[in-house]
Amino acid sequence: MSNQNIHDSQHGGELQKSLSNRHLQLIAIGGAIGTGLFMGSGKTISLAGPSILFIYMIIGVMVFFVMRALGELLLSNLEYKSFIDIATDLIGPWAGYFIGWTYWLCWISIGIADLSAIINYLQFFNHGVPFSPQESALICVASIFFIMGLNLVTVKLFGEMEFWFALVKIIAIVVLIAVGLWMVFTGFTSTSGDIASFTHLWANGGLFPQGLNGFLAGFQIAIFAFVGVELVGTTAAETQDPERNLPKAVNSIPVRIIIFYVLSLTVVMSVTPWNHVNPNMSPFVSLFSQAGIAAAAIIMNLVVLSSVMSSMNSGVFSTSRMLFGLSREGQGPKLFGILTSRHVPANALYFSALCLLGGAALQYFVPDTIKAFTLATTLSTILFICVWLMIIWSYMVYYKTRPTLHAQSKFKMPGGLVTCWIVILFFVMMLYVLSLEPDTFQALKVSPIWFVLLVVGYFFLKPRKK
Repeated sequence: MSNQNIHDSQHGGELQKSLSNRHLQLIAIGGAIGTGLFMGSGKTISLAGPSILFIYMIIGVMVFFVMRALGELLLSNLEYKSFIDIATDLIGPWAGYFIGWTYWLCWISIGIADLSAIINYLQFFNHGVPFSPQESALICVASIFFIMGLNLVTVKLFGEMEFWFALVKIIAIVVLIAVGLWMVFTGFTSTSGDIASFTHLWANGGLFPQGLNGFLAGFQIAIFAFVGVELVGTTAAETQDPERNLPKAVNSIPVRIIIFYVLSLTVVMSVTPWNHVNPNMSPFVSLFSQAGIAAAAIIMNLVVLSSVMSSMNSGVFSTSRMLFGLSREGQGPKLFGILTSRHVPANALYFSALCLLGGAALQYFVPDTIKAFTLATTLSTILFICVWLMIIWSYMVYYKTRPTLHAQSKFKMPGGLVTCWIVILFFVMMLYVLSLEPDTFQALKVSPIWFVLLVVGYFFLKPRKK
């Protein structure tokens, strides 16, 4: 990519390496603890029961391999700024175009899901009374403007905000685990009459109470809980010393999954039997409500609200950087490639925020926030699977065509091509799993429209290719 002509003050040059190791580590953790865990786990527990623990571990292993592949690719060429550069270089310009625009839509659909989640959580402070469509739309607009304001300042402010958002989530989950364990070891009796005990994990129909169908159905929202973990890759261009910091962030993913997903949900299902968990409520909030600790339930609601704002913050950041990369590659409007004096792609930010306002319109058409959340999360899950598969494909091309670089790598993906094929088979099977449930099948049927639009768009943009 030649950038000699865009180093003037109007364009602001290139993205700046303003994120430190502290920021990168917490962004990686924040990406691994998303809205899917806080809001979606209630529905996943009701579908799969205690087998949800195995679901999170299986998906966690597969996502870890995707991240190892991405880590090796990013470190093989420090000129790579994002997935777009990797796919364009290794597969071809069409692949960079496909992965860039698809990843952009991934985060737009997550942003729309987050808006549904914000409205759902705020109902707690409205005495559980649903908001009117007008009130819901106003809440959406206010949230979008707040996040856009944060991202317009500097990338360092983004990193700082994400650091504190992630820290709040970590502290909340650690406190939840500690309180939950105390309830189990003291034989605490909740307000519903359930005595906290680890035996709840197998006493109500075993570890797989809903059978194979329930186990498979649990994967949809569970996969969504992991989206954003690859955010480490999109922040690589703005990170200091990636050769040292990136491997540390990637390698800590399995530990996070065990602590934040497996341990926290083990505690939740030990305090409240899986068949008593309300699918329409965050189990993290209901655990404190069951304990009769009203103030703690309010605090937990504020925590899950901050988690959603964190997710939106990451999403708006990612979408603007993807549009910036697409513009610089000639695969998007030139306006998106302009940086402000603070090195922020403001035009790309405005466009993403404008598209997120479409999420406010969704509240009119689908007033049921859980249904709107499921539709948006399923669409983003399908698109994220496509992005992860493109990362694996890029890695396979790199492995075969650049053996010297692979041999020199100090951060090789375990298992090489064998692991790649296992990951591909797993995610293809996940697309089939999404067709099994009526609500997720709806989004699966709609998703091909996006790929048709991409093909049409590519032929219009092709003459601008370098």
